Amino acid sequence: MDATARPAVVIDNGTGYSKLGFSGNSEPSFTIPTVVAVNESFLDHSELLSSANWLAQYNAGVMADLDFFIGDEARSRFRSSGLYTLKSPIHHGQVDDWDTMERFWQQCMFNYLRCNPEEHYFLLTDSPVSTPESRECTGEIMFETFNVPGLYISVQSVLSLSAGYAYLKSISDDNLDAAERGELLPPEDSLDIARRVKEMYCYTCSDIVKEFKKHDKKPDKYIKQWSGIKPKTGIPYTIDIGYERFLGPEIFFNPEIYSTDFSTPLPELIDACVQSAPIDTRRALYKNIVLSGGSTMFKDFHKRLQNDIKKIVDDRVAATNAQHHVEVRPVEVNVVAHPIQSYAVWFGGSVAASSPEFYEYCHTKEEYEEHGASICRTSPVFKGMY
Repeated sequence: MDATARPAVVIDNGTGYSKLGFSGNSEPSFTIPTVVAVNESFLDHSELLSSANWLAQYNAGVMADLDFFIGDEARSRFRSSGLYTLKSPIHHGQVDDWDTMERFWQQCMFNYLRCNPEEHYFLLTDSPVSTPESRECTGEIMFETFNVPGLYISVQSVLSLSAGYAYLKSISDDNLDAAERGELLPPEDSLDIARRVKEMYCYTCSDIVKEFKKHDKKPDKYIKQWSGIKPKTGIPYTIDIGYERFLGPEIFFNPEIYSTDFSTPLPELIDACVQSAPIDTRRALYKNIVLSGGSTMFKDFHKRLQNDIKKIVDDRVAATNAQHHVEVRPVEVNVVAHPIQSYAVWFGGSVAASSPEFYEYCHTKEEYEEHGASICRTSPVFKGMY
């Protein structure tokens, strides 16, 4: 059967989670953490072997390549055994460990999706700030290692907008501050604990000063507790989750509380982005601010963002009216929140890959063999460099 007759494989690789599935579906088949557990004990043992015993060294390398796990299974192996090292191939949205990333994709295809990569076209997502060299590496792995017949690399933000449009038509990994407070967090579990606490207990407040007062007045009501067992020693521990519940999301609106290197709040960034657009498009853009990604799922995040942007816009309108003695009509601000925003990028990819034109825009194996990995530097849709 021709590969174009089969549904395309859509993989959205994020820093925290990856979504896997086939085009045409409304939800990803799997959502798994983007981590790999690698057993490097074979390599450690091979270093002790005599250099003359090349066969033993070769076999040790082969075993190390075969003994690895991804996703939740990787975390489970890491906790239950001291033989495995946990690796994250993506940081800040960009791949920085290509060997680990290749292993991750391998398990995604053969162990999770159970598909032959040579029989499916692939749509992969990429960060807007990724380098052309990064896209070349992706193309090399897909065409050389997995021999895919066709590949399309799409920018995540574009797919998010596609998902928002399709849905409406049809109807930021910070470690927990508790570690800095002196809580007895196991260091090997700190990132995973921060992720779980963020998802379970964090929320966006409208006024940070009032929120501090609420917590101080009724600590029993607002302070939560997280209990766990240290994986290496088996000793139970308990930590308090207090101010962190609202201080985590507050980083989007007051980043200076976390780092002096970042001082521009998210509402100001969005406002500056809209202001850089042509003047006749700005009102439409303010009315269609679409949320996407796991960190936008905090309770009341869209309300806080909308209110802060609205305040910036209203202040500008008031200043213009006072300075030029005119009456500019108010600007409507609308932040669009929708149920699929946690996997909006993947859903946008599913919609795009299910269109008849998708296969025409893919880079093919034949093009790769003729021109090399440089073809992945250009967008077949926009006819230019990414």
